[in-house]
Amino acid sequence: MHLLNLGILAHVDAGKTSLTERLLHTAGVIDEIGSVDAGNTQTDSLALERQRGITIKSAVVSFTLDDVTVNLIDTPGHPDFIAEVERVLGVLDGAVLVVSAVEGVQPQTRVLMRTLQRLRIPTLVFVNKIDRRGARYDAVLRAVSERLTSAGVPMGTAHGLGTRDARFVPGLAPSALDVLADHDDELLTAYVEETLSYDRLRAALADQTRQALVHPVYFGSAVTGAGVAELVGGIRELLPAADGVAEGPVSGTVFKVERGAAGEKVAYARMFSGTLRTRDRIRFGAAGETGDTGALGDSRAEGRITAISVFDQGTDVTNDQVAAGRIAKLWGLADIRIGDAIGEPRKAYGHHFAPPTLETVVDPAGGTDRRALHRALTRLAEQDPLIDLRHDEVRQETFVSLYGEVQKEVIQATLADDFGLDVTFRETTPLCVERPVGPGAAVEFNKKDANPFLATVGLRVDPAPVGSGVEFRLEVELGSMPYAFFKAVEDTVRETLGQGLHGWQIPDCTVTMTHSGYSPRQSHAHQGFDKSMSSTGQDFRGLTPLVLVEALRRAGTQVHEPMHRFRLEAPTDTLAALLPVLTRLRAVPQSTQTRGETCSLEGSVPAAHVHELEQHLPGLTRGEGELESAFDHYAPAPRGTLPGRRRTDLNPLNRKEYLLNLTRRVGS
Repeated sequence: MHLLNLGILAHVDAGKTSLTERLLHTAGVIDEIGSVDAGNTQTDSLALERQRGITIKSAVVSFTLDDVTVNLIDTPGHPDFIAEVERVLGVLDGAVLVVSAVEGVQPQTRVLMRTLQRLRIPTLVFVNKIDRRGARYDAVLRAVSERLTSAGVPMGTAHGLGTRDARFVPGLAPSALDVLADHDDELLTAYVEETLSYDRLRAALADQTRQALVHPVYFGSAVTGAGVAELVGGIRELLPAADGVAEGPVSGTVFKVERGAAGEKVAYARMFSGTLRTRDRIRFGAAGETGDTGALGDSRAEGRITAISVFDQGTDVTNDQVAAGRIAKLWGLADIRIGDAIGEPRKAYGHHFAPPTLETVVDPAGGTDRRALHRALTRLAEQDPLIDLRHDEVRQETFVSLYGEVQKEVIQATLADDFGLDVTFRETTPLCVERPVGPGAAVEFNKKDANPFLATVGLRVDPAPVGSGVEFRLEVELGSMPYAFFKAVEDTVRETLGQGLHGWQIPDCTVTMTHSGYSPRQSHAHQGFDKSMSSTGQDFRGLTPLVLVEALRRAGTQVHEPMHRFRLEAPTDTLAALLPVLTRLRAVPQSTQTRGETCSLEGSVPAAHVHELEQHLPGLTRGEGELESAFDHYAPAPRGTLPGRRRTDLNPLNRKEYLLNLTRRVGS
């Protein structure tokens, strides 16, 4: 028996959770199939998920298909919760991408397939809802080929579409040979020489599917069960088993964190190597996120595993160990975070989808405890780090990052239902970034000029390629002062870059420490340590923001706004009404195609205007327009179009204000 960690992915309402229910029923885990509408499905366990009929959090459930044990991970389909999908992708052996036979290939479907292909995750496509009125076969297959993958292999045909008697008749389509031969010349030769057997073709299909070169396409219905047996066969035969050596070094990845009944952290982890046991002491943390320990080395934490549970036949059961290939829930790691590596870092943990591009302020209603609100939001940020809380101590305001309006509504409902907190939100604004224009350097010396800190800090800022992150380097000897002082500088540099000259994060740059110096530990005769004569970490934490923002001033920074790539289809005769609106919203069509009575426009539009475009589209196109959009890149913002972001730090841009605020904070 082998293991398979399988993800179920789809655009919202394609029937992903219903398919999960059908698979569990087929495997004998549940006796009765739950309904999303009725709110009694196995994986949508949150009250809010049951109320809204959508998946918000990923859920794990295990079952057995003959000789294969499947850990199935049901993921959200709504684009506002794409971060939840991102965290799951790194732990999958294979995936089933669900497409609706009625709505066809939808915007989120394309985003998901592009990511699955980029990560080379073996994927089966299941076209669901063939029993629904309006279900299509040829049109959806064509859309899969044109908009999802040219390497789709139809695994049969659908009959009786749009009726309760709709069924799937298995059988490799003649086009399968063409698709498979693109990656295997010997297949075509064998076909020409009439020596190609069905078994040889099927073996090639399995091999290429496991390499993510081709994608078998099944049709069926999660509601009636049509085509599900064939899909189960594909899961068993075509997707690869989980790899990993149980005797190797312990290595795993955390993809979800939740709180237990007693408020303790519970980490969901996929083990890639070794065997983790209860009472083991294990290293975990951020070194696994990038694969780079940085200029100052590995700073990961260590903790003891107090309990383990593994998934089995629809539930999780306590066990004293978890081996390579399995998914487990772990207790005892109080400082664990999503994305952390457990044990030996396996590989770089990168972002597969775009970051949030919107931000809003959470306003507590009258009588709401602000401290309780901050604690609640911190809990939510543990489960979704991309919420990225920013707290303004002066104005007592908390900012959260968002993917969209539905996510805002879910956060509001969660705060009310789970924490008893009544909040509203201000209007969402685009979440920009800043990038250095050129190099810039600054330095302040210990006990010279107006430097009030017992520290010397010199920093140089250089631009870095997009996506490279922040790199901290040393041009001074590591032994020239205590390690703790270097660490204080690096940590403060990374924190300060969260708000550039205009208040926006600086995500990519190289910061080099060019000067260092300190006052050694001193004391008066017959007395202990004299803090006023000796440098402390606080001196370096206090001075670093002043030096860094001065270096940034000399480098200069440019605000970049988030841009979405859009594709818009509409009746050709509505184009005259559409173009002026697109111009007003600063959308730039880069290509236009006309097919009969339909035109298709592709281009870019500022993220700040996507929601407005969605609202205007039905009226401009008689309700026939279709828009899909996704974050694509950041572009320099036109002058005067975007305000600076209000600062929530001590404002090192104003030296006098900064020192006064710092004195107040230290005093308090």
